[in-house]
Amino acid sequence: MGFQNWSDEIILVDLPREPRMRSELKTLVEIVRDRGDCDVVVDFSSVDIMTSTSISGLLRLRKLLADCGHRLIFCNVPPATRGVFSVVGLDEVFEFADDKYAALATLQSTAENKQKI
Repeated sequence: MGFQNWSDEIILVDLPREPRMRSELKTLVEIVRDRGDCDVVVDFSSVDIMTSTSISGLLRLRKLLADCGHRLIFCNVPPATRGVFSVVGLDEVFEFADDKYAALATLQSTAENKQKI
């Protein structure tokens, strides 16, 4: 998995395929826990299948971020994977963007609106 500090407040992640996905998600949770104050964009471009263990890891990551008032946005999610999220009702839990630039723009817009308040 490639981790990139897009800014002081955003981590951009290229999610790998299974079976590496599970261990990389654990690493990501540790990084977010240690870093604390950040949003995360996860790029699914390389993902071909999702296991229940990986979905569980994504839910843990989302809870960790949400508890701190931060966001998790998925992008480049293949239709089959998006269908899995939909079938299990997680399309309403997770936030999606078409690509990483749209996800980053969403986070940037939110940050600018927070600064105005």
